[in-house]
Amino acid sequence: MSEVFEGYERQYCELSANLSRKCTAAGALNGEQKKQKVSEIKSGIDEAESLIRKMDLEARSLQPNVKAALLAKLREYKSDLNNLKSEVKRIVSGNLNAAARDELLESGMADALTASADQRARLMMSTDRLGKSGDRIKEGRRTMLETEELGVSILQDLHSQRQSLLHAHSTLHGVDDNIGKSKKVLTAMSRRMSRNKWIIGTIIAALVIAVALILYFKLS
Repeated sequence: MSEVFEGYERQYCELSANLSRKCTAAGALNGEQKKQKVSEIKSGIDEAESLIRKMDLEARSLQPNVKAALLAKLREYKSDLNNLKSEVKRIVSGNLNAAARDELLESGMADALTASADQRARLMMSTDRLGKSGDRIKEGRRTMLETEELGVSILQDLHSQRQSLLHAHSTLHGVDDNIGKSKKVLTAMSRRMSRNKWIIGTIIAALVIAVALILYFKLS
């Protein structure tokens, strides 16, 4: 969950509880004291509305799976705030007589505060679940990053091996060229040696014939 949203949420919960206490106190006041307390409550409601708007903007900037849960919490906060607004209207109206006011304070306010307390309890449970979901998301993101790093490392290894194979292929190609050149040189040398053998053989044969002729003429 966003730390910014959690900060706004804590401020709202504290403010909502404070406003509930002020509503209870305002219902027992009269005259200027009551007006001053109502003015404080309205100012607090304006601040609470500002916090809800900030939470709404922050929630909508998050990932869809987290955003949906946070918007659900915001709907409960808005309902809680609407209850406070209704309570302020009843206090300001002044149309209720003392008996009705007492009944309201004893029953209606108690029910409203109980409902608000129940909503806050549910919201805190939702916050805990969202916190756990956020931890799971962080763990999944960490695993995904580790997998990505492993994939990059494997690709780098494969690229290095490919370069080694290309270098080896280039080296083998150069060796093949050298072997081809050496083969041509050896073939040329073999041909020259064969030609030289024939020449030497011819010279030897000529010398043998010449010696034989010399001996023949001397003996005859």
